Amino acid sequence: MTPRIVVAAALALVLAAPPAVAQSPKVGPPRGAVIVVGGGSLGPEVYARFIELAGGPDALIVDVPTAGGDSVYPADWRGTRGLRAAGARNVVVLHTVSRTVADADSFVAPLKKAGGVWFEGGRQWHLVDSYAGTKTERAFHDVLARGGVVGGSSAGASILASYLLRGAREGNTVVMAPGYEAGFGFLRGVAIDQHVVARERLRDLADSLIPRHPDLLGISEDEGTAWVVRGDTAEIVGRGQAFVYGGRDATDAGKPFLTLHPGDRYDLGARHVMRRAIAGASISEAFVDSLLAPVAARGRAATVLVAQGGRVLVDKGYGVAAHPRYMPATTVPEIPLGEMADVFHGLAARLLARDGKLSLDDTLAGGATVREYLTGTRRVPDGGARLAALLSARAGTPYPRLVDRRVFTPIGAHKTVVAIDGRVESNVDELYRLALALESPARVFADTTAASAGAPLPGEELGWRTEPNGRLAAYAMDDGRRGAFVRVPARRATVIVLTDADDADARGIAGRIADRLR
Repeated sequence: MTPRIVVAAALALVLAAPPAVAQSPKVGPPRGAVIVVGGGSLGPEVYARFIELAGGPDALIVDVPTAGGDSVYPADWRGTRGLRAAGARNVVVLHTVSRTVADADSFVAPLKKAGGVWFEGGRQWHLVDSYAGTKTERAFHDVLARGGVVGGSSAGASILASYLLRGAREGNTVVMAPGYEAGFGFLRGVAIDQHVVARERLRDLADSLIPRHPDLLGISEDEGTAWVVRGDTAEIVGRGQAFVYGGRDATDAGKPFLTLHPGDRYDLGARHVMRRAIAGASISEAFVDSLLAPVAARGRAATVLVAQGGRVLVDKGYGVAAHPRYMPATTVPEIPLGEMADVFHGLAARLLARDGKLSLDDTLAGGATVREYLTGTRRVPDGGARLAALLSARAGTPYPRLVDRRVFTPIGAHKTVVAIDGRVESNVDELYRLALALESPARVFADTTAASAGAPLPGEELGWRTEPNGRLAAYAMDDGRRGAFVRVPARRATVIVLTDADDADARGIAGRIADRLR
């Protein structure tokens, strides 16, 4: 069958079907859904949405690892573990480097029954070379036409667009590559970038793509963050931020893009915001401004993040200098956490206790047990440094490496830094990644190299103060000044305040915000 006949047949099917809406989508699929993820570690919320849209845990999901560049992938390929751990029970791996094979009916057969297709990360050009223009690519589109879901992360996200970014064989720093500028077109009139905050790529679309292709809509997203697209309606889901270039709304002040957050909805066809997550919330941005703006008025820097139910209501910086590569004011600068570092120490201790390498009743140098120190029952001079030394000894690795592998990598924290003596510098965006992960810690912090992987973590309260109204809190200073990290697990609410001002009542600010969340 020729490509023109295939296109004509597909068009006939679309025309014969009763319209689901008054007007066909301009960008997204008429049926089914597309999920675009910015690479890195994915949280349970993204996997859960993909599995749901594929038809549930028993639906056939086809995992395509071809972008990774290997010649062969086994049926139990490690790239499928995230989907399987999230509950998908019927995942198959589909891969070839041969276009002849990609045109074979036997190779395409699994796609005819699939409810979802997932493209993994790597290099975009591998996907183009293997599948562009073949029966396999057409079968990918058929999954959507049946009402299924197609998604991908990193390179697997960029291939979903009609215009392909970073497709060059020479390397992914080449944004536009002749010969590799056509993606699979699940989203039309769009170009997709990824890893944009983690790799400081936010300038790239504005500097290269939009001047040459002003008709295109550029979208991008940070790691662990997804656009969930049905028709022309996109919802932001996950751990970080998403960005729009060439939209019709005003851009962020001093930047060539508009920032979106989890819970925001965007109309890709009309190119404007449909609804912000904060709309209808029990708190307003003006109220938060009234608490934080005075800190900036004194010449200091402050940042705040307020979230509830997976929706980011406020994520804002005050008095933070503009970054030359347009990095979010809530990701830079890094601010010393002081005693708030205990939330990381507590998690590291819980992980080692689950592994059987530590008892929470082991004694620190100074006399207190690990549990007593992390619950605040007994004070220990230089307690963070003493605990970091103990955890490092029990893990058999330097403390920064331990925390990076077991904590920072699973949550996608690239800017947070930890010193050998346990001092930590971070930002509100990456602390929110931690807060989300703590909602399902056994899954997020599973370590496949440990026999205890996936087992429950002991001691949820370690590193936190237990406060009234079901709150868990940590403060940069003992009296609550400078920084505050407040969680209300029962309401899935998080308030994070970081400043560089020793006189800032972070505890009071965070408490007043938390009081208004319902």
